[in-house]
Amino acid sequence: MDTTDAPQIIEHASKSLTFTPFDTKWIPCSARFILLGQSPKAQGVFQIYQLNQGKLEIVHDWEKTDGIKNATFKASPVSIRDVATVDYKGMLTIYDIEKGKPKFSVKAHASMANVIDGIGGKGAEYGAPELVTGGTDGCVRVWDPRQEAPVVSLEPAESELIKPDCWAVAFGNSYNQEERCIAAGYDNGDIKLFDLKTNCLRWDSNLQNGICGLEFDRQDINMNKLVVTTLESKFHVFDLKTYHPERGYTGLAELAHKSTIWGVRHLPQNRDLFGTLGGNGSLNIYKYHYPSSRALKDLDGIPYGVTGRLELLNEKTLAQQPIVGYDWNPDKLGLGCMCALDQQVKVIVCTKLNLY
Repeated sequence: MDTTDAPQIIEHASKSLTFTPFDTKWIPCSARFILLGQSPKAQGVFQIYQLNQGKLEIVHDWEKTDGIKNATFKASPVSIRDVATVDYKGMLTIYDIEKGKPKFSVKAHASMANVIDGIGGKGAEYGAPELVTGGTDGCVRVWDPRQEAPVVSLEPAESELIKPDCWAVAFGNSYNQEERCIAAGYDNGDIKLFDLKTNCLRWDSNLQNGICGLEFDRQDINMNKLVVTTLESKFHVFDLKTYHPERGYTGLAELAHKSTIWGVRHLPQNRDLFGTLGGNGSLNIYKYHYPSSRALKDLDGIPYGVTGRLELLNEKTLAQQPIVGYDWNPDKLGLGCMCALDQQVKVIVCTKLNLY
């Protein structure tokens, strides 16, 4: 890999922490970000940081009852900027970030809630501003903050003795008022694509390894690509343009990081660039190249998808432990914030991304 002309990954600012961080997100339309985690006393940590003369400065530091696992700002329009979180007790809470006080709270899962995603705010002008959560009880639930009962609850079969943990959820395919899908990944390697319009399972597969993270390249377009990261240093890119009744969706697999890949984050300004978060503390930046033809026909004349290829633009080790939280700034190209299990929070700058 020749990196002389490639994007450079630069560590702009960093700060050591006294707690375990789990997630970090830029506050929309601002130069601040939130950091969430759990203190040694098993209490929740909710902090807001800003950059001041190249250093990270704490603006707010609130203590919560339980450790906070995951968050999203896609719970509301950009002008409101409420953040939705899930925690160790299975609670889904929407906070006012100026005061740190809850505006909405509901028991989302019987035990720990692992992940949350939202579909509201900038760019997602279709349909209700819903949230989806996944927990260790194996359930995936869709929530509308205007009511306390889940809109949809996807639960494991009663006959299943060992219910798989849901480790990853994502919204996608929300390109008009009717269409919307959820992708969910489980610790047993199952991946499921649920269609919320028809309320049925659209596609499922098993990737042989626990699914740590997944993300559509864009939420508010006709389904295009889905990137899925797993244990055993492997990630998959599925082309969702063409579905074959027997083969399903076509995908490619890639090895990276030589460790668990904890998640994937697509660049908000370019859906064909994404970063993978390595268990070895490294960040990899990839570009997806489309094939000359995205669909071919089999012997029976039924179209099936064709995958492109991946190009590794650059990689850099940024931490001694797994990177568990990462977020690209939607307003500034190449600006990112991250947190890792070595109890560090950092602001990252990736250069030359405008050339891709």
